[in-house]
Amino acid sequence: MPGVSSLAVWVASRRSGLLARQPGRNYVFAYDSGVDTDAQVSLTMPVRLESWISRELHPIFQMNLPEGALLEAIRRAIAKVIGEDDLSILRVTGGNQVGRNRFALLGDDSPQISETPESLEELLAYPDTTELFHELVARYALRSGVSGVQPKVLLDASDRGTLTSAGYIVKSWGSDYPCLAANEYFCMTAVKRAGLPTPEIFLSDNGGLFIMRRFDITPDGAGIGFEDMCSLQALGTAQKYSSSYERIAKSISNFVSGNRLMAAREQFFSTLVLSVMLRNGDAHLKNFGVLYNAPLEIVEFAPVYDVVNTTAYIAKDVPALTLAGTKKWWPRKMLEQFAVAHLSLPKGAVATTFSRMAEAVIETRDLIPGYMDDHPEFRVIGERMMAAWDEGVKGLLGR
Repeated sequence: MPGVSSLAVWVASRRSGLLARQPGRNYVFAYDSGVDTDAQVSLTMPVRLESWISRELHPIFQMNLPEGALLEAIRRAIAKVIGEDDLSILRVTGGNQVGRNRFALLGDDSPQISETPESLEELLAYPDTTELFHELVARYALRSGVSGVQPKVLLDASDRGTLTSAGYIVKSWGSDYPCLAANEYFCMTAVKRAGLPTPEIFLSDNGGLFIMRRFDITPDGAGIGFEDMCSLQALGTAQKYSSSYERIAKSISNFVSGNRLMAAREQFFSTLVLSVMLRNGDAHLKNFGVLYNAPLEIVEFAPVYDVVNTTAYIAKDVPALTLAGTKKWWPRKMLEQFAVAHLSLPKGAVATTFSRMAEAVIETRDLIPGYMDDHPEFRVIGERMMAAWDEGVKGLLGR
């Protein structure tokens, strides 16, 4: 099939411009005549008369292209009818994207998708989460503009005991990564205990699903601008491991508003320290981002998300990006030097960060044995996680 050659791009509730693929395979985005900065699709692509041309799909539009199992599910569903190129995938997932941008066919009045909310309580209590997740993928794959190799879908669910609904990301795992939902839940619990901004998180009763409330939509359902570091650094998704933590620090300085800058730097450094302690080898460019209501308004660092212990599955795993030109579990001195030289953090605050992060990891570690007793299938992964966390804390605190 030839696929889709052009799409209308919407920002919030208004059309912003036209995205098209030229015969020579260049992608072109042109803003509609008369739009203002509120219709800007990216902090890196201001409104202008000249088109934005890219050999590959522009990074901001690549940002939410599904990957892994979700991508394959979408391709199986649409390949014979629509095509399986990037614009075809954006066409079918375009009404439900992370961030403000939406996509629709040129003649459509809007890209919105209406759906009946699920029950969050029922999702968490469902006994066979493998069966449930396959059903959710079948139902929501074509409405899920979200990146990441881990199987996941976007859906609305009603909160417990209320009639209101909110947006959630529901994740499962493949056979290569058993118990990944519980792994992520405990890692994110450590992040929360450390006092860092985190989305609301849930683990299903049987440990089969990790559910996270979306932080890119307002309580009334409006999209909040979100851009990951791939987009801000003009890199495609395939290059998410091809950067450095120094470059993220520079991107934070370039894009985060001045009155939010020090908080962003502190959060970023704390997250990096936690990633070393938790042995999270997947803190790549797409797992850091910024939020904004409109391009000329306040830009702040996004909450922490997608933190897992990767050495439970890949024993010799290393960090996703370089620091001082290396990928290793760095000693404390290197991290301290990075904090001072690239983030302008006071030495006293840096020292406090190490102790606060370690305390959160140790407190969360103490929860794992009880969970293993109730969920024996988690024992192997849980024991590996605890050993890795012990090593990570000891390496940075010497205890």
